[in-house]
Parts: sequence; structure tokens; C-alpha cells
Amino acid sequence: LESFGVDVWFSEKDIPLGTSLIRAIDKGLKMSRIGIVLVTPAMLQSLAAEGIADKELSALLATDRVIPVTHGTTFEDLRDESPLLASRSGLSTNESSMEAVAVKIANAVQPEAA
Repeated sequence: LESFGVDVWFSEKDIPLGTSLIRAIDKGLKMSRIGIVLVTPAMLQSLAAEGIADKELSALLATDRVIPVTHGTTFEDLRDESPLLASRSGLSTNESSMEAVAVKIANAVQPEAA
């Protein structure tokens, strides 16, 4: 996405060590116009365990600012864990390359970027 001129906040790269994870994620969500939820088998497990991913998802679902992207799983698997997220229009790396997914997201976030 960054190669298409999209500003990206990603918790795993943008939260310094020693920082309060929950508060930093809260600030990141506040600053973001769109939330991309990369739905992987590990993310589905985290949702089931009601971990941090569950809290992030709850915040995103309270808005109209979320795009689910399935990777290594399906929307049917997602529907079993989060029917609300699965009901959102999204993308799948099973159907499109990661680059094609990035182009579609860049166009959705800032149409002039891609």
C-alpha cells in the first residue's frame, strides 16, 4: 500500500517497544480513515480467544471504515467467527494476488493514489 502512496499505520511496525499496546492501538484506530482487517487462521483463533484482535475488531465494526481481506482462509470461515465482519464487502488473496488486493485497497482509500 505504501508503494501506492497510501499512508499506513500498522501496529506491529508502528508501536515502539515498551508502549502500552492497547492505548497505542486505540490512538491508531482514531487516526485511521479505513481499517484493513487481514483475516488469517491465526487472527480467527485470536478472535475466538477474545484477545486484542477482538477489541480492535469491535472498534472497527462500530464504524463503516473496515475492509476485510481473507488470506489463507475464507469468508465462510470468517462468518463462523464474525458474521458482522464477513457481511462487509471485502477481498480475498485466494481470488486475487496480494498486489491486486493492494491496488484495490489503494483505490478505495485514496482513488488518486493507484
